Amino acid sequence: MSDNQETGTLADAEAMSRLMGDFAERSQRIVQSFCDRQTADGGFQVADPVIIGKAFMDMTAKLMADPQKLAEAQAELWQGYAKLWENTAKRMAGEEVEPVVAPAKDDRRFKDAAWSEQAMFDTIKQSYLLAANWMQGTFRDVDGLDDKTREKIDFYTRQYVDALSPTNFVATNPKVLEKTIETKGENLLKGLDHLLGDLENGQGQLKISMTDTDAFTLGENVATTPGKVVYQNDLMQLIQYTPSTEKVFSTPLLIVPPWINKFYILDLQPKNSLIKWAVDQGHTVFIISWVNPDERHADKRFDDYMLEGPLAALDAIGEITDEEKINIIGYCIGGTLTACTLAYMAHKGDDRVNCATFFTTMVDFEEPGELGVFIDEEQLAKLEEHMSEKGYLDGGHMSQVFNMMRDNDLIWSFVINNYLMGREPLAFDLLYWNADSTRMPAMMHSLYLREMYLNNKLVEPGGITLAGVPLDLSKIDLPMYLISTKDDHIAPWKSTYKATQLYKGKVRFALSASGHIAGVVNPPAAGKYCFWTNAKQPSDPDEWFEGATQHDGSWWPDWQKWVKKFTGPQTAARQPGNKKHKPIEDAPGAYAKVRLSS
Repeated sequence: MSDNQETGTLADAEAMSRLMGDFAERSQRIVQSFCDRQTADGGFQVADPVIIGKAFMDMTAKLMADPQKLAEAQAELWQGYAKLWENTAKRMAGEEVEPVVAPAKDDRRFKDAAWSEQAMFDTIKQSYLLAANWMQGTFRDVDGLDDKTREKIDFYTRQYVDALSPTNFVATNPKVLEKTIETKGENLLKGLDHLLGDLENGQGQLKISMTDTDAFTLGENVATTPGKVVYQNDLMQLIQYTPSTEKVFSTPLLIVPPWINKFYILDLQPKNSLIKWAVDQGHTVFIISWVNPDERHADKRFDDYMLEGPLAALDAIGEITDEEKINIIGYCIGGTLTACTLAYMAHKGDDRVNCATFFTTMVDFEEPGELGVFIDEEQLAKLEEHMSEKGYLDGGHMSQVFNMMRDNDLIWSFVINNYLMGREPLAFDLLYWNADSTRMPAMMHSLYLREMYLNNKLVEPGGITLAGVPLDLSKIDLPMYLISTKDDHIAPWKSTYKATQLYKGKVRFALSASGHIAGVVNPPAAGKYCFWTNAKQPSDPDEWFEGATQHDGSWWPDWQKWVKKFTGPQTAARQPGNKKHKPIEDAPGAYAKVRLSS
């Protein structure tokens, strides 16, 4: 070895030693932060291992009680493996064989060609799929389980098998192996650095970086549609957007977004902003920007969200525009609040709303989808105890729930990219918004989860009382447009469809392709997806879909054609605010800029 080579080797060894020392020191700090956090949070966990363990113990007992059925399932699994080994041997001998099992069409984990073209990785893939499908199918079909337990078993079994996917490990992911050889392991060192950084950011809890948060600034390159905050109170800021047309419809438009995450999902970029598009169509658009609550808002109830949200906004809009009628849109939980508000107004004889639109909104929670896994009496009691101590539910808990519902897309894909491949997360506006979590006030969230999700009281006349008024959704007599999304994992479309049978007014129901976000935020210019409509509204959603007509592209123009019947004559464009409601600041406003990380 030459002197230069020896010097270089020593320098590399010293650099590696310093790097390992840094990793060790950071790891120690992370463990301490985790312990401190557990003490501060009282050990609260969204996925409580005790509750999960009870479900699996119940399932195991019932599974073992039918040994013949279990033996048949095991025999079926071994037959699948025997066929796979036979096919692998044939393929190694040069024969063409059909796969024993294939990934689902929407499973993107095995899209890389190596998973099919290389016999070893194809065998690993099929071996995993055989075991994963067998486990999920066998556990799902155990006799004697109640529906709640079956949902938990199915959900957490999926979490388990997804975590064990060969794509998530260095030795069994061909792309990671290739990268490791190419960089001589540098990708894994970078990945460890990213992992430690995420653990540090989460104070000992893994908070996976999904995007480059430094790449975005609200009002500069996201949420850029011009407008002004024209009113505010403890719970919300009301934004009025600057017109882009000389004439506007006389009837203003109020959007009530969810307060789980922030309103600017509807205003990410000019090319996909529903807000900008609505302004360009001639609407005078107002939107509520909810506060990111903390312990000061602990006692804010669902009643307060109604009184200080849409009802306060209606008052301000009337004073700004001098219009007696407005059109309203509610999105997700913002739509649930809107339905409550309209029922409250119907009881009071308040007819200021002309027509209503609901985006992916549930009011009947009998079948809430996978969110129901986290909502039962035992889990709610623990959650309420936790919230009573802090005054709110931390936004990270809600993010964890939503990420688990799409774990391969929102957890494991980033584990592979950030930690195994050692890459930096990309700058992506949607993921920036997704990571911009919001807290939930204890009193409000408790009523929402207990009385609506758990007890399904909103569909019962008088089942829920807000501000002294017993709510009855059947008293709402307004034209309505309901848009739901076919692959929605948060508000399943068949559950949202039930609202068509509740309201008194005439309802148009449309179903968009894709999911809770992409199906709604689907601008016409993108030319993506499709949607379905059906003038008839039978009680069975499957019957509705069988008779529905498919339309290419975005549903936005269909909604615009519908809502124009309720927009009134055109008038001169209105600038934000007036003498009584002078603009406070530029959109998107201070409330939207409060991040949990700050």
